[in-house]
Amino acid sequence: MEEERARRVVETLRSRNVFAHVKLPQAGVTQYGIRVVLPDGREAIWDNDGTAGLEAQIMRNGILVGYVASIPDSENFGDGQIVEAIATADYDRPVGRSRPSTPRPAPAGRPAQSLSQRLRGTFR
Repeated sequence: MEEERARRVVETLRSRNVFAHVKLPQAGVTQYGIRVVLPDGREAIWDNDGTAGLEAQIMRNGILVGYVASIPDSENFGDGQIVEAIATADYDRPVGRSRPSTPRPAPAGRPAQSLSQRLRGTFR
């Protein structure tokens, strides 16, 4: 995102009571981003990595704790759509969390046999 657009989006977010700031580019990156400070001490860094789509990294004390996945077709968003996406994002459910695996169900078919049943079946 270019600097002027980032500044317009931040001003609109602030008018909606979102605590937002322009995120300056880091070394090797020419894109500006938007930093949204969240009430619990986390912050969301929006569109600072140079990709076309709108996405955010959720950070706490400089450590990645989650993310908001790239929003489909967001590379064509206008300022209003960007503001709406950032203001209404669900920061409490970061996508990056792992889920516990569930055991696979046993395949349908013959019931499991004990060792003695299998041995008896082979000697007949």
